[in-house]
Amino acid sequence: MKLKKVLSSAMAITLAGTLLAACGNNNTNNGNNAAATPGASASPTASASNGGSNSKQELVMNYRADPPALDVSIAESAASFTILGAISEGLYRLDKDMQPQPGLAAEMPQISADGLTYTIKLRDGLKWANGEPLTAKDFVYSYQRTLDPATKASYAFILTWVKGGQAVQDAKTPEELKAAKDALGVKALDDKTLEITLDQPRAYFTAQLAFLNYYPQNEKFVTAQGEKSGADADKVLGAGPFVLTKWDHEQQLVLEKNPNYWDAANVKLDKVTLNIVKDQATGLNLYESGKTDYADISGDDMAKYEGKADLVSKKELVTGYLNFQQVKVPAFKNVKIRQALSMAIDRTLIPKLVLKNPSVASTGFVPNGNSDGNGAEFRAGAGDLEAAYDVAKAKELLAQGLAEEGLTALPKLEILGDDTEKGKKLLENLVIQWKANLGIEVVAAPQPHATRLDKELKKDYQIVSTLWGADYDDPMTWLDMFLTGGPFNTQDWSNAKYDELVKAAQKETDNAKRADELKQAEKILMDEAAIFPLYFRQSPFLINPKVQGLLLPTYGPDFELKWTSIQ
Repeated sequence: MKLKKVLSSAMAITLAGTLLAACGNNNTNNGNNAAATPGASASPTASASNGGSNSKQELVMNYRADPPALDVSIAESAASFTILGAISEGLYRLDKDMQPQPGLAAEMPQISADGLTYTIKLRDGLKWANGEPLTAKDFVYSYQRTLDPATKASYAFILTWVKGGQAVQDAKTPEELKAAKDALGVKALDDKTLEITLDQPRAYFTAQLAFLNYYPQNEKFVTAQGEKSGADADKVLGAGPFVLTKWDHEQQLVLEKNPNYWDAANVKLDKVTLNIVKDQATGLNLYESGKTDYADISGDDMAKYEGKADLVSKKELVTGYLNFQQVKVPAFKNVKIRQALSMAIDRTLIPKLVLKNPSVASTGFVPNGNSDGNGAEFRAGAGDLEAAYDVAKAKELLAQGLAEEGLTALPKLEILGDDTEKGKKLLENLVIQWKANLGIEVVAAPQPHATRLDKELKKDYQIVSTLWGADYDDPMTWLDMFLTGGPFNTQDWSNAKYDELVKAAQKETDNAKRADELKQAEKILMDEAAIFPLYFRQSPFLINPKVQGLLLPTYGPDFELKWTSIQ
């Protein structure tokens, strides 16, 4: 959910959608709801006994954002990643412990001694949801399509890990493109055997094969949809546990069990209805009246659920932060001005006054709990790199920065964010703090999630409130997005030393040295206020205790439906 990267979701909080949001997994070993307390009494609401599903194998959920295009190549948000994860599948699927298990693959990959070549056997009789055969060639087409410059896939960089992937991205002529695609390190040795060769060893690559952009695509179907691919229910085709049968944009999505899925016998849910609900009070009313099984909750509303099985808290690898666009606002090229706007915000107020949930004020960009790639937690080693809240210093820096730019004041500014209830409240809080502490005018401009994301990626903003969730458990998923000219570097920031450190870490095989290079890179990012992290997200939800096996991953999709059932 780059969106992450891109940016979630896919890299979406009730607050401000993410590019690639991540979700927490506090599930018990038996797959019951996270945070279900042994011996806890039933919920005081109707949902605990009557739920939105009425004990059928049907699940009703509130969801925060209508997904942008449900297309494997161009998906960028956590909302898209979540839905595509339900209706599609890769070679592997991550289980409750975030470990890859065979999905469309029949077994774990055979990896060459040098760690570069992965040979993968597919299951017998695989079919797309429309009944057509699924073969190894569908993976080759998918990877080539995502890498093709004409596709304009924000996540294509992940496929440049495949040998020759960068050459496809860089092709300038039809002849160069064809030659690069033919040489790409992904081959269908036969209908059931896929061979993938990497540019360099990547210890986490098997798990990455569960990621959205490594899913297969049906060339005939995608070609027939043209530019409308993934835009509506009849323009989406997957090979996962469910089929998208209805999509009323900004209102509702309906998923139904896919009879052609290879593991259909173990998919218990017959139907999942996702209602787009952006207002938390409305969502809570739906839950308490038994009309939904899954809803956002925060603040004082959590009090009556404390100790109840309904209340579930998700730990997540997700950071909420601000971007300052330097072309739209040339003054943002000045590091002192960016630092001033950052130091004028008291981050500790965000979890307390806006989110009202277990989220915490950020201490850097890479969130708590993220690995450093060397067996330790990145944040613990990197420390607190945020500029301290200091109004006097912020005023001083702003005055100095304006003078350096030959300005007497900043232009009237606008900040984009999602139009959810908390998204709006966050924008309001930031606007108030900037006005009170620096005397500057900033206008809040909440947008529907898809619109905000589109504007962000097109760099059509001045300041944007956004989120990034890990695509994999490594600091690189956070730090490579700010390389000069990168697709998620939407603020157009550039630092040669930062680029040098991140690119060195991309090739470094000494894990300790690599971790140190990435810590140095993050320090530059923070010292220059290239971005302004606000909080590390942790989200509470209400989940009907009858819902079993609903996984809430720490990164990737917002939730995993395959193993869910109604008790």
